[in-house]
Order: sequence, then C-alpha cells, then structure tokens
Amino acid sequence: MENNVVILAGGQGKRMKTDKPKVLCNVLGEPMIEWVITACENAKLNKICVVKGFAAEKIDEYVDNRQSKAEIKTVMQQERLGTGHAVMQAKDFLEAHKDGNTLILCGDAPFIDADTINEALELHKEKGCSVTVVTSRVENPTGYGRIVRTDDGISGIVEHKDCNPAQLAITEINSGCYWFKTADLLDVLFEIKPDNAQGEYYLTDCIELLIAKGKTADACISHNPNVALGANDRRGLLMLNDIARHEIIGKFLDEGIEFTCTDGVSIGNNVTIGAGTVIHAGVVLRGNTTIGKNCMLGNNCIIENTTVGDNVNLNNVQAYESVIEDDVKIGPYVQLRPNSHIKRGAKIGDFVEIKNSTVGEGTAVAHLTYIGDSDVGANVNFGCGVVTVNYDGDKKFRTVIGDNAFIGCNTNLIAPVRVGKGAYTAAGSTITTDIPDNALAIERGKAVVKEGYAEKKLKARTEKFEKKK
Repeated sequence: MENNVVILAGGQGKRMKTDKPKVLCNVLGEPMIEWVITACENAKLNKICVVKGFAAEKIDEYVDNRQSKAEIKTVMQQERLGTGHAVMQAKDFLEAHKDGNTLILCGDAPFIDADTINEALELHKEKGCSVTVVTSRVENPTGYGRIVRTDDGISGIVEHKDCNPAQLAITEINSGCYWFKTADLLDVLFEIKPDNAQGEYYLTDCIELLIAKGKTADACISHNPNVALGANDRRGLLMLNDIARHEIIGKFLDEGIEFTCTDGVSIGNNVTIGAGTVIHAGVVLRGNTTIGKNCMLGNNCIIENTTVGDNVNLNNVQAYESVIEDDVKIGPYVQLRPNSHIKRGAKIGDFVEIKNSTVGEGTAVAHLTYIGDSDVGANVNFGCGVVTVNYDGDKKFRTVIGDNAFIGCNTNLIAPVRVGKGAYTAAGSTITTDIPDNALAIERGKAVVKEGYAEKKLKARTEKFEKKK
C-alpha cells in the first residue's frame, strides 16, 4: 500500500503584494512550500502532487530546480473555487495511487512536521478511518474551521463563516491537513457542492459525505502548537518568520549550541550544527548547510548550502555552495562564491574573494586577493593584492598553483597558467607563461622616467583651477 501527498498551492495571496504564488513567499529564506515538502520527505512520503494556479510557471520552475528526494508532479487549477475543487484537479494522480492513503496539505502552512504526519497516519490506520483530520487546540480560533466531535470520532468540520454560536465556541480547529483512504476520497470528492457562504467546494464536506456512507472519521490533535499557522499578508509572514526563528534557535540551545546574542540570527529549517559551536550576532545559515563541531561563527556571517567542518573560525564571511574543511580560519570580509573548496588548515584573511576554486591544506591567503577558477596546492603563500586573471572577455580559464609556491604581492596570474611546486613570483609581476618547479619568475615592464613631465602637467592643472576661481 503506497501513501502519497497532494499539496494545495494555487493561491495568489493578493495581500502579499507579490507577483509570485503565495506558497513561494519565504520563511527563513525557504519558500513555505519547501517547508511542507521537507516535512513529507522526513515522513518518508515521496510521491507528491502539487496543485498550482496563480503564476503556475513559477511553481513548475521551483519544482524543476529543487534537489528533491521526492517524485513531484504538478497539476493545474484554472479557477480557484475552494479546497475541494483544488483536490479534484489531482484526480489522475489519486487514481494512480488508489490502493493507498492520501495526505492533503496546504502549501502555505509551513509548520507541519513529520511527527504529526506519522502520528495521524498511525491513528488513521489503527481505527480504519476513511478520513483523519489533523487538528490543533488554540486560544483564539477565529477564522478556522471547527471540529465537531462525537463519542467515537468526529461528525464534521464547520467553516468559521458557517458556524452557529455554539460552534464558534469550539477551540479545536482544523489544520487543513487530512489523511484519506484514497479510494474513499475519490468515491465522494465529486459529490461535494458549493452550498455555502463562499460558493466554494469545501474539501471538509467530504467528511460528512463519508460519514453518511457509514465510513469512520476521526481527528488527531497535534502536539505542535503551530501546525495550523499560515499567513495571508506580509505582517502574517513576518510573524511566521519570527516563530520559526525562535523555535529553531530554541532547538539548538537544547542541543548545546551557544548563542552569544540572537539579534539578527536566522537559521534555516534544514541546517545542522555540531556540538560546541558558538554563534554570534547577525549570523544567517540557510539551505542545506552543515556546521561541524566546535566552530566559531563570528558576527554577520551568511552561510548558504555550504558544508563547514570541525574547529572552523569564520568572521564576517559569506559562503555559498562551498566546502570548508576542518581547522580553517576565514575572515573578516571574505566571500566564497559557489564551488569553492577550502581544505584543512587553510587561512583566508580580510578582503579576499574565492570562486570555483580549490585552496589546498595549510595555504595562506592573507588579504586583498581574488582567486577565481583556480586549483591551489598545499602550503602556498599569497602576498597582498594577488589576482588570478581568469577571464579574457570571452572565455574563462584556470590557474594551477603547485604545493609550497610563493606568490609575491600584486602578482597577476594570467590564466591559463601553471605555477610549479615551490616556485616564486616576484612582487608586481604579471605572469603570462608557466613557471617550472622551484623557479623564480620576474615579469615586469621596464621603468621609463620622463624628467619634467609632472611639472608641465601640474602647471596646466593649476592654470585651469585659477580660471575657475
């Protein structure tokens, strides 16, 4: 029996004032739908159908570019006529998985979690339910559908705008998450009618239809107090970001991670951090980032989709899609652009940029240097102001620097070029040819001194200045 997921992602979210679908608005740097899909993957649910609508091409682009464990397909909802109508668009997907159970999720409710999904599925199977609703108890249920319970399950869900006074007092709410027996869902899905204040097809009406057919319906109260939370405008989205930020920081505090100050600290949902690491103010960790043990992340680091080893010290570093091995020290004011690999024990100083390059073990890049499209060996020393000149205006080329080389201050290495093992370049050289192992390369233009040139230039500038007075 194969379980699957349908994610409702067709909403525009007009109050967000954006040209992209609401589900692509970010919480801690990740689209809300990414949080939902990640929860499904963590729950071992890998067959997913996303129902798209507004700006559908952006949903397709997101799915196509995502590094996914799951098999994700999309279907179109041309008109947005309610949750039931959205699920109807996934008919072919549901029929292809008719023998299993289907989880229905809202793509703009990012705090669904794998534990809640699995606990609800366990109850669903244990009681032989046709439908199991994930619910939450809240102090202020305004705007949410209310759960109407019976002695042996539930009798239905009433949308807020359709509640009578007694139902408005109910504090158990619908999270918008449901487990259905797929065959039973298909049996009633196309029987629902838009007989409500909104003139929409409510998915919740399937519950009463199933009960009327003698099927069992129940509800699983989530231990996650935020499971039902979503956002309809930017204020609500900011609230979700604040909640997520504090929840994740709290989780890492419980795991022994030290925060000297949480001002400006933002850690994504998929980030992992090793024990003994210390995080300072303004640190942003995003995407599939892994931080090792006993690291020091100084102020204002931004680390995205990057693997950081143990005992690494970063200070005012921006790193994207890169690898930093153990015992590396970097910063301040350093940028690692994608596909940079800094090997064990290397030291990268201030105002250095590295892109699509490998920097070998124990290599020192002190300051004011650009290393692009380069393969640098171990124990290399870079003087101040070195540039690997990788672009000729048309194509990019690589620079190769052997172990134990010494690159003098203000050296330009014009790629493609190879510096041999143990080779030296003299300060101020522009190297255009390969350097053999253990050689010294001096490549400077001949100095030409023109006597009196500056005096004439100064006289002209002075006369021009006097005329302006």
